[in-house]
Amino acid sequence: MSPRPSPPDYGIILNNDGGYLKNAEVPISVDDLLKRIYGPLEGTQVGALAWCVGVEEAHWPSERLSMIGEAEGRRYFSVSDMRRAESLRAMFDAGVDLYGEMVRRGHELGLGVYASIRMNDNHFWSDKARRAPPLKPEEMAAMERPHLTAFRKSHPEWVLGEGAPAWAATSWNMAVPEVREYTLQRIAEACELADWDGVEIDWERHAFHLPEEDAWRLRHTLTDLHREVRRIGDAIAERRGRPFFVTVRVGASRETNRRVGYDLEAWIGEGLCDIVVTGANSGTDPGVEVEAYLEMMRGTQTRLYPGFDSHGEWGQGHLLPAGRWREAWFRGLAAGFYERGASGVHLFNWHSHVLRVRPLLQSLGSPETLRRKEKVYAAVKRHVRDRGELRYGAERDDRLGGEVPVDLRPSLEGGGPRFHVGMYEDLSEVEALELQVDLDHLAPRDRVVVELDGRRLGEPERRSPAAGDSTNPAEVSENTWLVWPLEPAQVSQGVHVVGIDLLERDPRLRPPVVVQNVEIHVRYPGEAG
Repeated sequence: MSPRPSPPDYGIILNNDGGYLKNAEVPISVDDLLKRIYGPLEGTQVGALAWCVGVEEAHWPSERLSMIGEAEGRRYFSVSDMRRAESLRAMFDAGVDLYGEMVRRGHELGLGVYASIRMNDNHFWSDKARRAPPLKPEEMAAMERPHLTAFRKSHPEWVLGEGAPAWAATSWNMAVPEVREYTLQRIAEACELADWDGVEIDWERHAFHLPEEDAWRLRHTLTDLHREVRRIGDAIAERRGRPFFVTVRVGASRETNRRVGYDLEAWIGEGLCDIVVTGANSGTDPGVEVEAYLEMMRGTQTRLYPGFDSHGEWGQGHLLPAGRWREAWFRGLAAGFYERGASGVHLFNWHSHVLRVRPLLQSLGSPETLRRKEKVYAAVKRHVRDRGELRYGAERDDRLGGEVPVDLRPSLEGGGPRFHVGMYEDLSEVEALELQVDLDHLAPRDRVVVELDGRRLGEPERRSPAAGDSTNPAEVSENTWLVWPLEPAQVSQGVHVVGIDLLERDPRLRPPVVVQNVEIHVRYPGEAG
């Protein structure tokens, strides 16, 4: 077989989990569905659609796999579940070539279209309406839940159990050969549903596949499966005479991949993937190790697309309105990824609000369209749920390089925490440039000093989010932002180090000062102040 070509330059790859099927009454027509999928993408920089073709149940008629709706006996737990399943079933009962039509329409619009397959999805993990505790493997057989198939219920010995957080205990254990065979059957059937441009193997939704303490030692089992996926794709490519690309969605850092069991270096080295997308098990992981991944890809045709999710850091408690902050943060992340060598970006769970984020869909796909737009560059923030929350452990392997939040306490020799903020901007026409530090529980009597790249900054302006909210009668908040105006010469392109030392703490307060956010804000003429 001839060498595989480089994948196209997509700019933005948008993952859609098929939720549009729940947004219209049964039965939705294929034309209506395609308008809902592609209409919002016209005039944007989205170059490829990755369509989720099922979680555990097949979203197509299958002789070997259970079809959507069967796990519930076609007596559904919600109207939304009924709409999705019965609309799909109605299309296939009527002989509609749904996925063929989806690919053809995408190609007419100049988009690549991929089948996206989730390797482990735990949406049946709990009866959330009743806030029931996570499902245990031994309880599966007696339960009916959406996507909880008879096959899984009959094999509790093939799931992770105590080798995963409680809510993910019913995840498949990919070290079991029979599980990999079953998963490969889903992939093989999905790849033949239409003339796809390729397949997206989504490992990050949800990222629990091997027993936690043995994941790296068992990494060869995931590589074994990927070799078979590549074989399937190559066979399709040879038969039809054009490439069939394989995308993998993995963690944002080498340590995340090691902990989960992704041997990404081997996958790239053996040519098992064409596009690497980074994600998180829960939310956006901005700490993408771009340089390390590009080094793995050196001499290959593999391309890198860092990923954004719709959850996680959404901007509440900032000085900017949450929506405006969020857009500026995503623009800053994308600008940094491009400057460091990424080919594009991947958007996960954005399909449900594509109209609201349309300005981002028109700018995130190219470094040129990001220029002269407001941005926020921030230290990586890590969120971990409390032990009492149902999804405790969801962020176990995400944002491992997170530097905030962190308690700020007096040190022996003035060696407080240091924070790293990457800044990738041509500042020649900038109107406003600020360092902003967000501190919880900061009292007026507290003495804090801040350094930028080893140089101590002067006294900051203190701002409160409450003061900027006309609907809030308060003048101050529990958190206080320290703000310093900067000159372009102080923040050239690259990574900057912000040091924060607590010299004196008001003895009347019990909680520590907490550094919640460390950010550099960039604003240009003509943008709102």
